[in-house]
Amino acid sequence: MTAKSTHGQSVTSRSLTVLEAFDAEHRKLTLSDISRRSGLPVATAHRLVAELEMWGALERNTNGLYEIGERIWRLGLLAPVQTELREVALPYMQDLFHVTKDNVQLAIRDGMRSLYVERIAGQRSYPILGKPGARLPLHTTAVGKVLLAYASQDVIQAALSALTPETASSITNKRIMRAQLDAVLKNGYATTKDEMSVGASSIAVPIFDWNNKTIAAIGIVTQTGTHDLKSWVPALKVVATSLSRKLAASRKYQEKVETYPN
Repeated sequence: MTAKSTHGQSVTSRSLTVLEAFDAEHRKLTLSDISRRSGLPVATAHRLVAELEMWGALERNTNGLYEIGERIWRLGLLAPVQTELREVALPYMQDLFHVTKDNVQLAIRDGMRSLYVERIAGQRSYPILGKPGARLPLHTTAVGKVLLAYASQDVIQAALSALTPETASSITNKRIMRAQLDAVLKNGYATTKDEMSVGASSIAVPIFDWNNKTIAAIGIVTQTGTHDLKSWVPALKVVATSLSRKLAASRKYQEKVETYPN
């Protein structure tokens, strides 16, 4: 992250800059990390971090590293676009979990990232990065590939120009990724294998609104090599179709989605 000028910034703006230093790949940061990633002087970062920690926006773990606090997470759950989607989707996700016994995820596109809205996992589910609130690259996750395939050409071109690797298996070739996105549109699902984290594979399908616009993606993540991912496509599509119809019936939710910054 490049340094940012802080001249003329309000205290609120600088505090938000501190929080913005955290993301799915940088969940735990030192004070020096926060200063570097936010572009704020160490002394300024130290003062703001102390205030944010006192309020509950940040927490300091036993290793002395700072993390996003629980209070921020509780506030995030109040966002209408997430709350209403989660409430409608949870019963369907639970049905899918009972069938697959593995991680079930729900995500929407937030700019050039997948924003994970909800996840259901059992004690034996494979540990994954896509937890609620996480923002992961579109091109390295199944839900992300689905959301990217149905996005505008401007978004697709921007994503194809930034295919950074998360693992050795991540797709960084534009031609290969474009072919995969075309396959998503043709087949109605996307898959990954060790592309976001080694040992994890995933499959996902789109969720549409009343106007046939993709508003979310639902997927399953499991340990690589333990399941035939394509065998889950019928169950995923049944759930996605039912969920799409349910959401399409909610004009109130649709109005929220249309104003969400994509």
